[in-house]
Amino acid sequence: MESRDTYRELTVVPRAALRLPLVLETPERFEVHDPESWPAVEGRLEFVGGRIEYMPPCDGDQQRTTADVLGVLSSWRRTHPSFVVGGNEAGMLLEGEVRAADAAVWRRADVEAGSAFPRRAPILAIEVAGRDDDMSYLAEKAKWYLSRGVTVVWLLDPTQREVRVVTRDATCELGRGDRIPAHPELPELTPDVSDLFAQVDELTGP
Repeated sequence: MESRDTYRELTVVPRAALRLPLVLETPERFEVHDPESWPAVEGRLEFVGGRIEYMPPCDGDQQRTTADVLGVLSSWRRTHPSFVVGGNEAGMLLEGEVRAADAAVWRRADVEAGSAFPRRAPILAIEVAGRDDDMSYLAEKAKWYLSRGVTVVWLLDPTQREVRVVTRDATCELGRGDRIPAHPELPELTPDVSDLFAQVDELTGP
C-alpha cells in the first residue's frame, strides 16, 4: 500500500509513452467516500472498477469550454433554484465508484449538504474533450453515467465546436447554429451550441 503523499515525488516520462488513464496504487487506509484519503496529486482522479485512475490537468480549450458551460448553467440555475450545478470536476459516488464530470446538474433534493460526493445521480452530466480525453473515451464514460441513473449526457468537442447529446434511447449530433434540445427534466435549458464555445471562438476564430 502507498501513502497518499507518495505521488508528490515526480519523474519525467515521455508523454507519448503514457497510456491514459494511469492506474495508481491504492493508498493505505483509502476510503472511497473520503477525498482526504485519496492520493495527493495535481490532476484528475476517479475510482472505477476497483482502481484509482489518474488523468493530467485539463488543457486550455478544455478549461475555457468548461468555464463557458458553467456560465450557461449558472445563469439558467438562477431562474431554476430547484436545481444545483456542480463544476471543477463534479464528483459523484454511484454504486461504489467515483466519477468526476466537467459539469453536472442535480435536483436540489438529491444533494446532501456537506457531503463530499453526491450519492444520487445527476440529471445531466457534461464532459469536454481535450488533449487526453478524446470523444471515444468520453463516449465510454457516457455509458457509465447512463447505466447509473444519469438522464442526459452532453459531450463537447471544442476542436470541432460540436456537442453530442446522449440519452439511453438516442444520440444526436449538434453544431454551430444549433440549439440543445429541451428535456422535460431540465426545463428551459436549451443553450445555443455557439455559447458553449464562446471563448474558444474568441481566441482561435470560428
